[in-house]
Amino acid sequence: MLPELSPLAFVAGLLLVYAALAIAVSVVFKSRQVELSRRRPDDVELQSSNLTRLTDNAVQTLNKGVRRSGSGLLSREKLEAAGLKKQPGDYLLIGGAVIFVGVVLGFLLGGPGMAVMMLVVTPVGLLLFLGLLVSRRRKKFDEQVPDTLQMLAGGLRAGHSLLRSVDAAAQENEAPMTEELNRVVNETRIGRDLGESLNDVARRTANEDFGAIARAIEIHREVGGDLAQVLDHVGETIRDRNQIRGQIRALSAEGKMSAVVLMALPVVMFTMLTMFNPLYQQVFLSTLPGYLMLAAALVFLAGGGFWLSRIIKPKF
Repeated sequence: MLPELSPLAFVAGLLLVYAALAIAVSVVFKSRQVELSRRRPDDVELQSSNLTRLTDNAVQTLNKGVRRSGSGLLSREKLEAAGLKKQPGDYLLIGGAVIFVGVVLGFLLGGPGMAVMMLVVTPVGLLLFLGLLVSRRRKKFDEQVPDTLQMLAGGLRAGHSLLRSVDAAAQENEAPMTEELNRVVNETRIGRDLGESLNDVARRTANEDFGAIARAIEIHREVGGDLAQVLDHVGETIRDRNQIRGQIRALSAEGKMSAVVLMALPVVMFTMLTMFNPLYQQVFLSTLPGYLMLAAALVFLAGGGFWLSRIIKPKF
């Protein structure tokens, strides 16, 4: 049975949800507009609303806190690896609004227990979503490395300089490769060393093949020689490694599928039993032994999932 709520609590919850959504929308769409200070410096105070000023102050405070804490779960490096262009404070504010909305909706739909569950589940879901963005971007970058290397070698054979070849490869590619190469070109033009920029790309994308390209270019700059031929040899090595990676992934696909089935089986069985007999849910969610059994099941499930992930994760 759902707990009875007074109309005043329901209205207050709805108002809080709308306020959180308004803050999130203002943060999302704020950076898409040209700053007023660049167009009409005299009209900034007239055009900015109280909500905008409040949002700006909150974002600046959050950015300072993230900058002081250094690297973390939502650092600038993590956001760049995911391909997100905003500051960490923007996403912290959006994440806080999403968590608040989830907690309020959980309270309205299922009471305090559901609210606490949403308070735990929502941040974990946001972090998992950020990790998914990072992995997808890195996977796409990995697929673009061999073709990019061939473009660099072709540009050098055509008589272009290394920086011009990188610029041409950036124009011919798609995101995320074009974003990373454009960043390399822009950093080099303002005085940064090319090798440092390339090494940063390899570190940001966690790509060993691109790191090998950066090292080959750095060695060539020191000892000289035919860089196009060196890149061809590096490309052959990368293609051979990719072929081996494909074979290993094919051989480990069965183990990954078994891990997914074993991890999903307890959750699916509990859900199905709860649908057919709600008494099971009451035992687990309303008594102390039920809470202890759920906690033990989560611990064992997490330990088994970690163990299976280590077994089916090959290193090469």
